Amino acid sequence: MIDWDDAFDNSSYVPGSAALPARWAGEAAAFRARRGEIDIAYGDGPRNRMDLFRPDGACAGLVVFVHGGYWHMLDKNYWSHLAHGPLSRGWAMAIPSYTLAPEVRLTAIAREIAAAVNAAAERVAGPVRLVGHSAGGHLISRLACADNAVTARLDRVLSVSGIHDLRPLLHTRMNDVLGLDAPEAEAESPALHRPRKGVQARFWVGALERPELIRQTRLIAENWQAPNVFEQGQDHFSVIEGLGCPDAPLLQALLDG
Repeated sequence: MIDWDDAFDNSSYVPGSAALPARWAGEAAAFRARRGEIDIAYGDGPRNRMDLFRPDGACAGLVVFVHGGYWHMLDKNYWSHLAHGPLSRGWAMAIPSYTLAPEVRLTAIAREIAAAVNAAAERVAGPVRLVGHSAGGHLISRLACADNAVTARLDRVLSVSGIHDLRPLLHTRMNDVLGLDAPEAEAESPALHRPRKGVQARFWVGALERPELIRQTRLIAENWQAPNVFEQGQDHFSVIEGLGCPDAPLLQALLDG
């Protein structure tokens, strides 16, 4: 029998992971102190706020980054520094918060992210690209499904360490918080949907991650016939740091080619 709690337990398998949120928050706060349009409302909820960072000079387009935290933790204020990568390449980057479980269901969270993307796209011209990490990888993949309506300017999504088949979560203690039932788990699993035409989907995961996260990446990449990368030497938390680095392969996969 599979221990699904262990399968999705990223933190216990990364030494020093307990100290990471404080480090992220400090780096993000320092970045926000220098630049950015902060706490832009995109909806009526108290967490329906996003930060928008613009490059110097002409803007090539918009990146929207959606954070993880298994849909019930964290917010936009941990990730501002990751905007350095897109900004250095001439792209704006928006980072939304969203209402967390158990206050709302995952279906509602996905709708909030769609609203955030549309609101950000109204402020920045050009192509729109989405990148999400962990639960955020699920949310941006969900927007790339054929049954979703989000800005027509969306042309690429990059899901990093995403969860694309939610059904195993029904067998975890985490579901006491998420409140998933079988119909919602199936309906909100991107791997079980068809991809939206005209949107390039790419999937990325650290080679040192839990086997279930690697399986989830392989599953949707095969189902969608999309490129996937298993980045050597990267764990569940280090893998997203490439977004903030101008020359990192992760950023190149989002913006180039």
